[in-house]
Amino acid sequence: MVPLLELPQGGEWIVILVIVVLLFGAKKLPELSRNAARALVEFERATSEARSDGAREAAAGQSGAAPPVRRADR
Repeated sequence: MVPLLELPQGGEWIVILVIVVLLFGAKKLPELSRNAARALVEFERATSEARSDGAREAAAGQSGAAPPVRRADR
């Protein structure tokens, strides 16, 4: 089965690059790429913090687990 959307090939990348430069201007592109890199770093930092928090909670839950709370029948 042929996928409907494929990644751009050689000449298509050049056309995309020209369109991006025309839309944003050559002076704005470095700032946009810096902001995108900062966003990616922040996303990776938040993801690693969430993973470490989850691992810490799982370890704490296994070592100091309290017995389940039983409800009194009414």
